[in-house]
Amino acid sequence: MSAKLVIFTDVDATLLDHKTYSFQAAKPALKRLKKLGIPVILTTSKTGTETEVISKKLRLNHPFIVENGGAVFIPEEYFPPSYFKTLGLHPIKKNGYQIIQLGLPYKMLRKVFKLIKEKTPARLVGFGDLEAEQIAILTGLEKREAVLASRREFDEPFLVEDSLAIQMVEAKKIKPVKATARIASLDQGQKSQALFRRGERLIKEEKWKPAKNLREIIKRLQKEAKKFGLKITEGGRFYHLTGDNDKGKAVCLLLKLYRLRFGSVVSLGLGDSANDWPMLKVVDYPVLVARPDGSYLELTRRQKNIYQTREPGPRGWAEALEYFLSRPKILDTRAGVSAEKISQENAGRKRRKK
Repeated sequence: MSAKLVIFTDVDATLLDHKTYSFQAAKPALKRLKKLGIPVILTTSKTGTETEVISKKLRLNHPFIVENGGAVFIPEEYFPPSYFKTLGLHPIKKNGYQIIQLGLPYKMLRKVFKLIKEKTPARLVGFGDLEAEQIAILTGLEKREAVLASRREFDEPFLVEDSLAIQMVEAKKIKPVKATARIASLDQGQKSQALFRRGERLIKEEKWKPAKNLREIIKRLQKEAKKFGLKITEGGRFYHLTGDNDKGKAVCLLLKLYRLRFGSVVSLGLGDSANDWPMLKVVDYPVLVARPDGSYLELTRRQKNIYQTREPGPRGWAEALEYFLSRPKILDTRAGVSAEKISQENAGRKRRKK
């Protein structure tokens, strides 16, 4: 029995390059998926407005999941109203989307964040404490993109303790960026890289020591957040304070809608950070994309059928898609790529990498 393949993917450091935000290496695979009619669902910690811009740039016309599962954006007419009724969902219509909200409002998160800041001896700086120019330097985004990143609705990204970045913020070393004539002449990818390198250089010039007990600090923060029914998870660049939502819950919701539409569905998920783990646990074929330094996310438990890429970012993304699309049996609900086969090939790739 043939099934419909649906792909869920993290964005930063997975589909997009960690520093330049380029998706050039993934372009051929994206074109192939579009030709095959396979939905690609962006599943990210970015805001709705940020993700909409990226979705259009990638020429995707499918739903997307934002702010670590805080909301699901579904283009109007994508699913018939009867599907939402069947699942007891009540989407909000806004700007051409049916939006299903799963997270807590940002104002509530900020109130709790401020309370945790007051109670915890560790120094914390959230997006709500920063200007767009500061976010631009910390992330490598251009100012207009940083403005979109600051428009949080369901998720508060933050920095912790003695990281060089937080100390630069507190020392007010990160100032508004004045685009030079040289930077203005660069294309989008080059601009992002230039701004990132500038911020990185400013940070490295200061001789501060990083926190010695970061894990203990995070455990304490998680304990405090839990008192309010909230969660703290780690992303590629920041920690995130959220409600009880996560990427996995949002993925499960969309899979229910896709099953109503297609019947049998096979899911593939790609990510690189701790906040991707809930998504990787619920898909049929999880893919762990190598981090920029070549390392991998430390899994809390063994996932037998997880595919680990050799390459980081969009190169690893394309590598994984080539692997799975060359194995048509994954679309057969009676068969597929076995966990043993994936484990053996992971080991082989690691040996070749060495």
